[in-house]
Amino acid sequence: MTCPVDRTDPHLTPLAEQDLEAIGDRIATDDPTRAVSFIRELRAQCQRIADNPPGYRLRPELGDGIRSCAHGNYVIFFVAELEEVTIVRVLHGARDLPAILSGDDSGQSG
Repeated sequence: MTCPVDRTDPHLTPLAEQDLEAIGDRIATDDPTRAVSFIRELRAQCQRIADNPPGYRLRPELGDGIRSCAHGNYVIFFVAELEEVTIVRVLHGARDLPAILSGDDSGQSG
């Protein structure tokens, strides 16, 4: 599948937005300035993903069409359709990612 060159901004699911908020809150307890800059970095990485989604690893073990991109200790999970990239979750890499993405997690964000 080829993707169009002109991409719009990626769409973040409500869970992905909650993940970003939880990540920012967690970092802000130690360093509020870094929390803001790190969330900006994650959002910029989401835009880079939208610019070239096939350039990122396909993760069939996590679901149909799921791809991932690491950023620091976090992993951005997304699905690329012909006209849109949807950021599904943004999670710490040390978490039980298969369980969370399959819906078997306790519901914690981040």
